[in-house]
Amino acid sequence: MSEQDRGTTRPVTSSELLSVVAARELAGRRTVFAGIGLPTLAAELARLTVARDIEVVYESGVCGAHPSHLPETIADAVLITGAEAVVSMPTLFGSVLQGGHIDVGFLGAAQIDRWGSLNTSVIGDWVRPSVRLPGSGGAVEVMANAREVFVVMRRHTPRSFADALDFCTTPGPDRALADGIRPLGVGVTRVVTELGVLARKGVGDELRLVAVHPGVTVEQVRAATGWDLKAAASVTTTAPPTPAELRLLRDDVDPDRVYLR
Repeated sequence: MSEQDRGTTRPVTSSELLSVVAARELAGRRTVFAGIGLPTLAAELARLTVARDIEVVYESGVCGAHPSHLPETIADAVLITGAEAVVSMPTLFGSVLQGGHIDVGFLGAAQIDRWGSLNTSVIGDWVRPSVRLPGSGGAVEVMANAREVFVVMRRHTPRSFADALDFCTTPGPDRALADGIRPLGVGVTRVVTELGVLARKGVGDELRLVAVHPGVTVEQVRAATGWDLKAAASVTTTAPPTPAELRLLRDDVDPDRVYLR
């Protein structure tokens, strides 16, 4: 057996499963505003598989990125080399995002609620939190202006899938509309987790379970969710990563395991 073949027989990690399943969700999408981390992995894998014409946009103003290796931050110079364009922040947020040119905003979060609002600010009390997080970045603008938003989350627990967020950093359209703000997009439509995939159609619809990963039951996902999670009439099982997908992810997308764990 070759070294390459042995590499694809290694056990699939949670990060690899999340990246592969999330990449598949990008099939047919054209422009993706990607956050750093697992969204970057998924977008790059999609570009090599199901969405070869995808244009990846980063918060630093890089449009149509073709990095030689994975960026470690949105300010990593590797993003600029080979990019289609680099625009100013006012142009990125004022024209690209607010102009409705982003098909999918791809974000991460520490907490999410049933309507797709996100917390990336604090866990616990605002004044004395148990964990202080990076904050919004451009997530508020992405949520409001991308046609739809995908979220990828490493942990699926009642604390991360919360009935009530500890802090609302990024309001989904339902919460924004309640405050008199009308966003352009429909908000979160897909959430990929370590247990399965949740989905919603848009305003007025809450997240529901549509797929579980191999070996996971619907009851397990419900028990790990902080609200009374509804399930689709027919919950499917996600296909495991193929040897080809794993080889691309491990050898081409993230050989240095910057984000793969």
